[in-house]
Amino acid sequence: MIGLLGLSGSFVRAAALTGMILLAVAMSMLVSRLLSATALRGMESSFLLELPPYRRPQIGQVLVRSVMDRTLFVLGRAAAVAAPAGALLWMMVHIPAGDGNLLQACAAALDPVGRWIGLDGVILLAFILGFPANETVIPIMIMAYASLDTLTALSAGELAALLMAHGWTPVTALCVMLFTMFHWPCSTTCWTIRRESGALRWTALGIALPTAVGAALCAAVAAAARALA
Repeated sequence: MIGLLGLSGSFVRAAALTGMILLAVAMSMLVSRLLSATALRGMESSFLLELPPYRRPQIGQVLVRSVMDRTLFVLGRAAAVAAPAGALLWMMVHIPAGDGNLLQACAAALDPVGRWIGLDGVILLAFILGFPANETVIPIMIMAYASLDTLTALSAGELAALLMAHGWTPVTALCVMLFTMFHWPCSTTCWTIRRESGALRWTALGIALPTAVGAALCAAVAAAARALA
């Protein structure tokens, strides 16, 4: 029986992941069709792939380029983006507001909007504060739920217990997955869009369009769950 339950759980997780991938592909095609008929009407599109000449790999150069292009880039991004975001988060945790801190007060203010789209104020605030680096979204949720003043790591069981203690349901988890897939890009991506397009309007569109799609999908799921309850 335990084996069957484990197999059933694995099948559900695999089906959910497959469904998310298919949904992402379908929404990409739908949004592409929509943009081609509206904002990008009449603009020619092309794809050019230029392959460099093949050369025998040089181990030393590969290692140097890996360090320069990967390690230093990640460290630079952490210093330029993640560090200020961490400082802001630390201040919000330590600034008193009402019966708690500023982080909890902001989460409470966002709670009605979050509930409307199947989330809550803490989740929505975590996505907003995770704009500099999306990797911080879950740690911010943990900090707000557990009333911690530092980022901490939890086991899978501890995290599940914490989330369920704060009202998470399967619908909440599904909406978080949807909003994770469809929401504004991180700050690095937005800066890249601004630099490559040379126009703020394309950056704004890159932020607004996926966020609108994610909010609409989450709201639809939440409304359906409320109707079936």
